[in-house]
Amino acid sequence: MTCLQSGWPEPVVRVQSLAEGGITAIPERYIKPANDRPILINHNDNNLNLNNNNIPVIDLQHVYSNNKVLRDETLIRVSDACRNWGFFQVVNHGVSHELMSRMREVWRGFFNLPLEMKQELANNPSTYEGYGSRLGVEKGAILDWSDYFFLNYLPLHLRNPNKWPTLPTSCRDLVAEYGNEVVKLCGRLMKILSLNLGLGEDQLQNAFGGENIGATMRANFYPKCPQPDLTLGLSSHSDPGGITLLLPDENVAGLQVRRADGSWVTVKPVPNAFIVNIGDQIQVLSNAIFKSVEHRVIVNSSKERVSLAFFYNPKSDILIEPIKDLVTEDRPALYQPMTYDQYRLYIRIKGPSGKKQVESLMSST
Repeated sequence: MTCLQSGWPEPVVRVQSLAEGGITAIPERYIKPANDRPILINHNDNNLNLNNNNIPVIDLQHVYSNNKVLRDETLIRVSDACRNWGFFQVVNHGVSHELMSRMREVWRGFFNLPLEMKQELANNPSTYEGYGSRLGVEKGAILDWSDYFFLNYLPLHLRNPNKWPTLPTSCRDLVAEYGNEVVKLCGRLMKILSLNLGLGEDQLQNAFGGENIGATMRANFYPKCPQPDLTLGLSSHSDPGGITLLLPDENVAGLQVRRADGSWVTVKPVPNAFIVNIGDQIQVLSNAIFKSVEHRVIVNSSKERVSLAFFYNPKSDILIEPIKDLVTEDRPALYQPMTYDQYRLYIRIKGPSGKKQVESLMSST
């Protein structure tokens, strides 16, 4: 279905409607350039011609243990993952497994509602809040094979539960409960990252604005695709914010992480785990000791996929620049100061674009 909506450069097409319409070939607007397409061995099940290694899986239960050896081993594993991968999975993270499962199912229920009901919550590019099907406002852009629902969670004055779905009936309460729990988890991860940078445990959080952080959530829906080798559910990009917590679909792999040699690793979700990745703002604050990494999402010819991304970000109007304690004569500041508001404007205009934005901040001195 095509919908005329305020603010978008052209009518918005709901990808789920395309998929459910029985098409056998995807429209040209979704076909990626040859160099950006995934390599598939078997088009029916999306087995990928890639190596079998996975991002690190880290057990957080010993982070606050009295056993210094186990605690230090965990910190080292997180540090190594941030330096070498930019991604890792966490288990024993403190968030209820039942809550995680209910969140996945309530959003699956939302995307399975009749289109006219979802359309009442259609978004526009001024805030992106609501039901959407594209990122970026460039006319004629190549689009991704996905729909989504984006909402603000923090700060409180931007949170508007009236813009959250009323159906399924448990959706609003679950979003609030889940948001509270993952904010706590992100706070714990920030302490771990700060210690691993040789800083005080609250120093990184304070650079984010202390308690005055921003947080948003995006529920992603990737419909079945008749030609998964020609398109992507989400184009290659690094996340513009601070930390991303991804609740993946445990039954359908989709996330791919780019390695330093240019190869792509398909992440195998571990049951009851969150996938954590470093965003551009952590790269800037750490003076590139920790790096955000390009990632993308592939789609499947026989299975739809639902995932939930929670973005933990700096206060929007605070200047983000390398932390002074991480700037030395041998390692000068690599990035120019910029607020997160200024930074994400680029993404909202251009859409996903690799690491072009963070690289544009590199200091010329």
